[in-house]
Amino acid sequence: MARGTHVIGIDLGGTNMQIGVVSPALKVIGRAKKKTRSMEGSQRVIDRLIDGVHEACVNAKISLKDISAIGIGAPGAVDPRRGLVLEATNLRWNDYPLAAVLSRKFGHHVVVDNDVNAAIYGEWRLGAAKGQDEVLGVWVGTGIGGGLILGGKMYYGATHTAGEIGHTILFPNTPPGSRTLENNCSRTAIVDRLVRLIRANHPSAITDLADGDLSDVKARIVAQAYSKNDRLTRMVVDNAAEMIGISVANVVTLLGIQRVVIGGGLTEAMGENLVGKIRESARRHAFPEVCRKVEVVATKLEADAGLLGAAMLARDWLESRKGKAGAVAGTAKPVRTRKAAVKRPAGKKPAAGKA
Repeated sequence: MARGTHVIGIDLGGTNMQIGVVSPALKVIGRAKKKTRSMEGSQRVIDRLIDGVHEACVNAKISLKDISAIGIGAPGAVDPRRGLVLEATNLRWNDYPLAAVLSRKFGHHVVVDNDVNAAIYGEWRLGAAKGQDEVLGVWVGTGIGGGLILGGKMYYGATHTAGEIGHTILFPNTPPGSRTLENNCSRTAIVDRLVRLIRANHPSAITDLADGDLSDVKARIVAQAYSKNDRLTRMVVDNAAEMIGISVANVVTLLGIQRVVIGGGLTEAMGENLVGKIRESARRHAFPEVCRKVEVVATKLEADAGLLGAAMLARDWLESRKGKAGAVAGTAKPVRTRKAAVKRPAGKKPAAGKA
């Protein structure tokens, strides 16, 4: 590999960003974790991300000169060919040229993809989806994102945005902001609903677990309350899991998916308590009978899924550019990058490579 032997993987979430230096042996040898704080504006987010990259390099005892490329998964709709974040609700970004911005900052080529695409790619290469040809990934966290492996290849669709299961409509006749899967079933939505019900005088163990402060209830508190058989928490979480399962069943029915990987912060906190309920719902609602045997499993890589997946995308890009002069130079064209990294769907022309 030119210029270095390591890559950096970045999982840019709506709440946190995870940054890791990944060695040729696919081990994370240096890390940084920072709050995203999107409300402070895109420049502050980028500044924290840059600080995190330098911090991870220091922890790995290497310099940026030892880095060959950078991969990053960003929330929302992404055009990987051009390295653009088309629409990220959690970050308040529209048509943000993330690849070009980071390439200029670091002097390395940057591969950009959707965060759950990166996560399910990591699971497919290294984790819970390894060896599977038809996979759906659903990540439940600040929002709900999705990614698809079809025919043993990452699938993007003609618009390069396929997989956005969180934005599918569940309740079309309800007010805006309450219609989609993400609006109703993300960790954010679950916590908001619990807090509203508690403040409406419904008793819950969450009040004590949060020391009376309901302003920032974490996933681990929801998990603890659920494990304590808190009635309100079980009612709200089970209802959300049922709806996630129905949405999963719809995709399984449509595409004949054989394995579904559930990830994200709430999944990591709750484990089988959440995944099991989603599995039950998905199997109950899928069609035909053969689809009711779909495997619904928890992430194996957990918090490292997005980071490692983004790193693998960067490594794949490097492999595709081996032997080509200037392959890793941080020039501005993130557009012609990912052709060999992720095999294109059948029918796509060779020129439509992904960045």
